[in-house]
Amino acid sequence: MSPVLGLGTYRVRAAGDAARTVLTAGARWIDTAPNYAHGQAHRDLAPVLAEHPNAKVTTKTGYHPAGRHSLAPADVRAQTEESLAALGRADLVFVHNPERSSHNRKQLHHNVRAAFAVLEEFTDAGRIGGYGVATWSGFAEQAFTVAELAGLARDAAGSTDHHLAGVQMPVSLVMAEPLALALDDGGPLIHARDAGITTFASAPLHGGELPGLMTPELVNLIAPGSTPHAAAFQVIGACPALDVVLTSTSTRRHWDDARVALAEPIPDKRLRTVLDVLSTG
Repeated sequence: MSPVLGLGTYRVRAAGDAARTVLTAGARWIDTAPNYAHGQAHRDLAPVLAEHPNAKVTTKTGYHPAGRHSLAPADVRAQTEESLAALGRADLVFVHNPERSSHNRKQLHHNVRAAFAVLEEFTDAGRIGGYGVATWSGFAEQAFTVAELAGLARDAAGSTDHHLAGVQMPVSLVMAEPLALALDDGGPLIHARDAGITTFASAPLHGGELPGLMTPELVNLIAPGSTPHAAAFQVIGACPALDVVLTSTSTRRHWDDARVALAEPIPDKRLRTVLDVLSTG
């Protein structure tokens, strides 16, 4: 089954308008963070989420609107309280780029476990649906593995009944390692799926840069007659063990184009050929 499309609000200027557009079009997931648009994204989304009580919303903790990054328990607790007050609810709270918290692997894991402990409290109280990790480079840099994150969650919960429920990472033709590993039944996406953790792909167009980097020959190799934008999503749609693809869009046309392309993934054999061509330059 192909992944579903969700709205990522990192590069969306009017998050509320974009969310209203995609939720009306049938979207189920909205992803945001307290530092997006310098804090304005949360405020813009609140009335739209109230209009769509069945929509699922994910937010994050770690980055503050002023640019500071902290996973200190007091900061995680305060920021989660602020997010709940602004949004009204949170189905998942991601620990945001935890690899930024320390270059020392042992200290990093200590920081993540402490943040998880706070989020376990919120989940146990029924105030959030669960928590996860949204990372840009943590898996690629081997700062942690899915198994290690699950172990830290067990430690934080004090039992095997923890609430680690999501992982988010970049997946695209530019950052293709998770995709390539998943094709060979390995890597963080497969490990998360096997652990019952929902997987999210961020930056499928690499911040909007990818379509401009794709040559006509590459597009034709992926899907003859397709567009660069559609071909990029057809590649991601073929990624095993991927549940949600987050894209930043403000228009119904771009949303519909991405949704249709995602639902028409290319065959595994062709995807392997594309990845082989890219790996050889």
